[in-house]
Amino acid sequence: MKHVTSLAVLAVLVAACDQTPSQPALAITASTFSKFDAIPASAQCVAPPATAAGFASYQPFVVPAGYSQHIIASQLDDFGPVAGAGADLPDMNTLNETGPAAGKLLYRTHEVGSNGAVTVTDLRTGVTSLVTQSPTYNRLDGIAWTPWRTVVFAEETGGGLVFEVDPASGVVAPRPAVGLRSHEGLRFDTRGNLYGISETATGAIFKFVPDRNGDLSSGQLYALKVLDASRTGEAVWVPLDRALSQINSDQAAAAVGASGWGRPEDVEIGTSTGNNAGGQQVMYVAVTSENLVLKIDLKGDEAFVTNYVQNLSGFENPDNLALDAQGNLYIAEDNGPGDIWVARAGAGGAIERFASLSDCSAEPTGIYFDKGAHILYVNVQHAGGPLSNDLAVAISPR
Repeated sequence: MKHVTSLAVLAVLVAACDQTPSQPALAITASTFSKFDAIPASAQCVAPPATAAGFASYQPFVVPAGYSQHIIASQLDDFGPVAGAGADLPDMNTLNETGPAAGKLLYRTHEVGSNGAVTVTDLRTGVTSLVTQSPTYNRLDGIAWTPWRTVVFAEETGGGLVFEVDPASGVVAPRPAVGLRSHEGLRFDTRGNLYGISETATGAIFKFVPDRNGDLSSGQLYALKVLDASRTGEAVWVPLDRALSQINSDQAAAAVGASGWGRPEDVEIGTSTGNNAGGQQVMYVAVTSENLVLKIDLKGDEAFVTNYVQNLSGFENPDNLALDAQGNLYIAEDNGPGDIWVARAGAGGAIERFASLSDCSAEPTGIYFDKGAHILYVNVQHAGGPLSNDLAVAISPR
């Protein structure tokens, strides 16, 4: 259904990823993505196509004038053929952020209850392949490229594990030292420390410091403790019992009085894909049940917590986060219709609606920018319509 058209589109997307200041012909620059007129309202609900052929021209999102969207992979054509029943529900995304072919491979997790998978789409060829799959993988969710050129991915379930896969060899290793809990967002800082959350009703925010740089097999897990009862202001990273963390890091965090929030889900740092290079010591956390996005200034063993976006009209269930090159924070809702909002840097928590998903049975997941923020990748999960065809979509300025 998509092969000729999509290969042409993918060639443009890959060229956009490769663009440098000496290549102005594409007219895509890091500064243009966030220059848009906000869409005024959420999308009207529209059912997806009833036939496979209908997806050739399907545009699931309402986007601002001057932006285009392209389906780069789908459950019918790509995920299902390579991973069978475990290829439903594409969730979070990452590119190969470093290395000789950086930015050409888009990895994603699949959030099924069992037989979960990680798949990858080669943006040069349009071919989607299986990275790893196991009947023991349960609700795969968070995923991130490591500074040492592997991929970490994690389970969003009680007692969930973090795993690490070497794309070159396909070897997968569990990393229990990072902590067993319900994982979602994963991000590394400039020192190779791994941040994450616990997606529970009183979920903590975590930092894992490896004993040896580039080795997640052992290290010290910390949980964030805000000193004031408001859960804003000065905070410290409290070390957790290593043995207990490998059994239940929620219990380990509770034992030291770590602060908790209502279903924290994604975390974002400017180190991801090198965007917002001036703000790499700031982390954002989406807190779904509280309609809240936190801003956390990272200061070594200390931190400072601010309520960055909170309880704004029309803003519901913030789920996934992505930073562009100017430090503007894109926020996807876990809703139907699901909107993608932008909190502009320096705007004091004000937000604008960037895009809205018209399939009201689905949700937008895994928003993720390429290096330089030329392209926003987003998945359509829990798709409606008779085919329930989940999608991977690329949105970019024309």
